[in-house]
Amino acid sequence: MDSLPGSGLVKGLAVTLKTMTRRSHTRQYPDVQPDLPPRSRGVIALVEENCTVCMLCARECPDWCIYIDSHKEEVQVPGAARSRQRNVLDRFAIDFSLCMYCGICIEACPFDALFWTPEFEYAEYDIRDLMHEKERLDEWAETIPPPPAHDPNGEPSKEEQRVVK
Repeated sequence: MDSLPGSGLVKGLAVTLKTMTRRSHTRQYPDVQPDLPPRSRGVIALVEENCTVCMLCARECPDWCIYIDSHKEEVQVPGAARSRQRNVLDRFAIDFSLCMYCGICIEACPFDALFWTPEFEYAEYDIRDLMHEKERLDEWAETIPPPPAHDPNGEPSKEEQRVVK
């Protein structure tokens, strides 16, 4: 006969009273910036120079929120018998109103053109303004944090092993 009538109510009121007497941990956000962990996921940035317009990111995106347009350009190579073609990026846009921030596009990119940045202040008043073009995505590339340092006690990388031999 552990439970007396009303014991649950007393326990609930005790928890409420204990919570009411604690100091709150509220941050005054616009004035005080939050302490985000390094390498936190904010928004996706584009390094335009690395993009080869392979379209892998757009094809792998489960939400189809990446839009890419390109055209082919003739490149004359000195000493070559014929000219070569290369893709030139015309438009790269991400609709962040559709994006679910899964990171599949970043993982699928074989040329390291897409990165997570810690930027999180890109809210808009109109949902149609959440379509960000390559110029805006390129601006966020400046805030990409450097990769974490290698463990000094870990195994050397393959590149370092080649030099040692």
